[in-house]
Amino acid sequence: MTITGHKRSIADNLPEDISLARGRKLSLARTLIMGIINVTPDSFSDGGSIATPFDAGEVAIQMEKKGADIIDIGGESSRPGADPVPLDEEFRRVIPAIKAIRKETNILISIDTYKAEIASAAIEAGADIVNDISALRFDSKMAEVVNSKDVPVVLMHMLGTPRDMQKNPVYENCLNDIVDFFKDRIAYCEKHDIKRQKIILDPGIGFGKRLTDNLEILSNISSIKALGFPVLIGASRKSFINMINPSDKESNERLGGSIAAAIAAVLNGASIIRVHDVEETVEAVKVLEAIRES
Repeated sequence: MTITGHKRSIADNLPEDISLARGRKLSLARTLIMGIINVTPDSFSDGGSIATPFDAGEVAIQMEKKGADIIDIGGESSRPGADPVPLDEEFRRVIPAIKAIRKETNILISIDTYKAEIASAAIEAGADIVNDISALRFDSKMAEVVNSKDVPVVLMHMLGTPRDMQKNPVYENCLNDIVDFFKDRIAYCEKHDIKRQKIILDPGIGFGKRLTDNLEILSNISSIKALGFPVLIGASRKSFINMINPSDKESNERLGGSIAAAIAAVLNGASIIRVHDVEETVEAVKVLEAIRES
């Protein structure tokens, strides 16, 4: 079984697919759209909008109909200044929601967590990918879960923790520091027998980054992609958009900036775009594809 997404817009030397569990493949021939579902009361953009597991299932169905290839579900806010969520509370939020989504659809599910116990239970409930904002640094058992469950893992770059990551982040050279960080984490994965075909890299837009850092990342995705792994970009609704175009709008009204960042990411080689506004992003990517193919 091979799952495909939206046509990738530029040629590169990446693997043709990502290896999933049970012998499945996730094709990288097209840019993949990852829809965000936060079952949290305090996420920066959509906190509190998903109140029950049934709600999560309904939203996932709608995202799939609108063109999402993957659903990313998280139970702990990683907005700047956010406090950690106790294990039992995160479990209560995400596991019923994953089960509800899996009852409704076979769409791929990514579990957004850095806790090994949550990741393991989520995979048992039907999740297919682990999306770890700590790149396997915060829980020493996470690498074992990823390896034993034979699932892909998203390694994200972040300075510090969500609580302190935006307190005066400083880099000698942001892009070089991110590339060096990924080299270290890739080596860690290989040491723990995680296959290279299971690794996805996320430079962490907004996670311990200044405006200039975010723009540099979006302009130079190829430098990260040169490591030989798919790159995921999550710029949707983030505060750097408001820094560029200051306004009193709420974060969920940053559609124009989110679409612009998504298109820039596709043009510069991102394999996966993580977004809140699935329908609008899919439409924009399709128009981009048509223009490039004409």
